[in-house]
Amino acid sequence: MDFNMKKLASDAGIFFTRAVQFTEEKFGQAEKTELDAHFENLLARADSTKNWTERILRQTEVLLQPNPSARVEEFLYEKLDRKVPSRVTNGELLAQYMAEAASELGPNTPYGKTLMKVSEAEKRLGAAERDFIHTASLSFLTPLRNFLEGDWKTISKERRLLQNRRLDLDACKARLKKAKAAEAKATLWNDEVDKAEQELRAAQTEFDRQAEVTRLLLEGISSAHVNHLRCLHEFVKSQTTYYAQCYRHMLDLQKQLGRFPGTFVGTTEPASPPLSSTSPTTTAATMPVVPTGAGLAPPEEAALCLEEVAPPASGTRKARVLYDYEAADSSELALLADELITVYSLPGMDPDWLIGERGNKKGKVPVTYLELLS
Repeated sequence: MDFNMKKLASDAGIFFTRAVQFTEEKFGQAEKTELDAHFENLLARADSTKNWTERILRQTEVLLQPNPSARVEEFLYEKLDRKVPSRVTNGELLAQYMAEAASELGPNTPYGKTLMKVSEAEKRLGAAERDFIHTASLSFLTPLRNFLEGDWKTISKERRLLQNRRLDLDACKARLKKAKAAEAKATLWNDEVDKAEQELRAAQTEFDRQAEVTRLLLEGISSAHVNHLRCLHEFVKSQTTYYAQCYRHMLDLQKQLGRFPGTFVGTTEPASPPLSSTSPTTTAATMPVVPTGAGLAPPEEAALCLEEVAPPASGTRKARVLYDYEAADSSELALLADELITVYSLPGMDPDWLIGERGNKKGKVPVTYLELLS
C-alpha cells in the first residue's frame, strides 16, 4: 500500500515537472533541446505519410461504397469483429427489377425479351462489382488500415515517450543551472549540484536511447511506402480487371440486342473522342463500338457487289473520320482519323452503316466513326 502511494506521488511529481517545463517553453521562459534537422525531416515525412494515407483510405472507401450508412454499418461490424453481411449491389438490384418487369409485361414481347437480356447483363455487372470491392478491400484497404492501426500507433507511442524524455532532460538542465547559480552564492549547494548533474546524465542517457528507438521507427516509413506501392499496383490491377469485365459484358449485350427485331443499337451521333491517343487501354475503353449489324445484314445487302454500287440520286455527303477503323472484310473500307470521305446510303441498308468512298476505293463504314458534314 505504502509502495503504491509512493509510486503515485512520484508519478504525479514527474507529471507536474513536465507540465511546468512545457508551459515555460511555450512562454519562452525555458530552454528547449532541439532535434537535429534529419530527425525533424523524418518526423515531417511520417506525419505526411499518415495524413495522406488516411485521406486515400477514406476516399477509396467512398469509391467502393458510396452509401455512407452502409460504410458506418461495415465499420461497426469490423470493430465488433463480426462478418459483414452480404449486400446486394445496385447492378444486381436493377437486374432483379428488370427481370420482374419483363415477367409482368410479357417475356415474349420485344420489350420483355430486351429487358431480360439487359437484366442478365446487369446481374453479371453486379457480380463483377462485388468481386472488385472484395479484392480491392483485401489488397488495398486492409494494408492501409493495418499501417494506421499498427505501425503508426507504435510510432505515435514512441514519439510521445520521446517528448516526455526531452521534457525530463530540459527540466534537469534547468535544475542544474539553478543549482550552479546558487552555488556561486553559497558553498552549501555542492550536494545539490552533484545531484543535479547525476540526474542530468541519467536523463540524457534516457533521451538518447529513446531518440534512437524513435529514429529507427521513423526510418521504417520507407518500408511502409514500399508496401503501399505494391498494394497500389494490386488495386490498379483489380480495377483494370473490373472495367475490362464491364466492357466485355456490355459489348456482348450490344451484340445480343442487335439480333432482336425492333431493337435499336448504336447511334448516328458522333461519339466522344478518346481520352488519350497514347494509351491503348484508355482508347479501347472509349472507342465507339462497331455496330453489331455488320454481320447480320439482310440477304440482299450481304450479296452486295461494291463494283456495281453507284451513288443514289439523292446525292452524297462529306464526312470526317473521327477514329481509325480497320476493315473486318473486303466489303468494308478502312478509315484513318481526320480524313475526309464521301458517304451515302442505299435503300434497305442497315442504318448504322453507310457506303464510303475514298478515291477509287469504296466499302461499308460504321456511322459512329464519322462526323457528317453539312
